[in-house]
Amino acid sequence: MKNIFFDLDGTLTDSGLGITNSVAYALKKLQQPALEIQELELFIGPPLVDAFMDVAGLTKEEALLGVQYYREYYPEKGIFENELYAGVTEMLTELQAAEKTLFLTTSKPQLYAEQILAHFGLTQFFKGIYGASMDGSLSAKGDIIRQALTKEKLSPADTIMVGDREYDIRGAYQNDLMSVGVLYGYGTEVELNTAGAHYFAESPLEVAEILLGE
Repeated sequence: MKNIFFDLDGTLTDSGLGITNSVAYALKKLQQPALEIQELELFIGPPLVDAFMDVAGLTKEEALLGVQYYREYYPEKGIFENELYAGVTEMLTELQAAEKTLFLTTSKPQLYAEQILAHFGLTQFFKGIYGASMDGSLSAKGDIIRQALTKEKLSPADTIMVGDREYDIRGAYQNDLMSVGVLYGYGTEVELNTAGAHYFAESPLEVAEILLGE
């Protein structure tokens, strides 16, 4: 595959602490019951409004307010409670050297995604960065992938998606892309297999091996 779409959270960076702390902050301001860490980690991957409704049981109106509170904490602290997975820079370097064209497709707001890539010195590896809109009008992974394919004029047959959650794999399927499910992030092998991942990788360097062997 010539073109590679990467998810961000749970695929390139271990962002769990910043996301879960931001969610906990929002729930406290909403005067909602605190969630266990296993429940908080379910917020990593899906659009935030959906997660507030599905995981915390909030109404749509409460969920929208929860996103506002989340964004009080996240840009100031949560965005930097984050670290690269070991081997990510080496993986991206190998792929770039092999003349693969890399894109970021994430359900995180595009503004935050750009800041995170810049913070970790990864911007140089990506031809395009595609994320959710701040107003929530664009948030589903399948729609973000479709936007990237359309704007970049890419063929699905020449493009593959790499991600750690079912949303990445299903978004790829909705756009006729093959996919790699990474097992070092926040999704389980059962989750990724059920969603229809074509390949599985235990580490970033194994992702590179799969993509360079494709």
